[in-house]
Amino acid sequence: MPRPRKWRRVCRMPDSQSFGPLDGNSEERKVIVMTVDEFEAIRLIDLEGLNQEECAQRMAVARTTAQAIYNSARVKLAECLVKGMELSINGGDYILCDEGHIGCGHCHRRRCCSGDEEE
Repeated sequence: MPRPRKWRRVCRMPDSQSFGPLDGNSEERKVIVMTVDEFEAIRLIDLEGLNQEECAQRMAVARTTAQAIYNSARVKLAECLVKGMELSINGGDYILCDEGHIGCGHCHRRRCCSGDEEE
């Protein structure tokens, strides 16, 4: 029996779940699906500038797992850009770390009483 997958901690959902070329040729364009945890790895490493160890700590996974998630996400991004494919972000084994909590200790985000989020 295979080992169950570990839930990956995600601190922010994407603002948009689909991206693609604007040239209007979408009849037979393939869609690549990026999981939410792959999106989170790209966000943490490329946007926030964390290293893989810090990313792994934030996502509550091993560094090698964070590296594998990140590499998979980069291949998908490259394929979308080079081949002009659409990208859809959804699915994966993840849990939102700030769901039901005020002030996440992992991502350092704080939520005001009004529900607005601050960094």
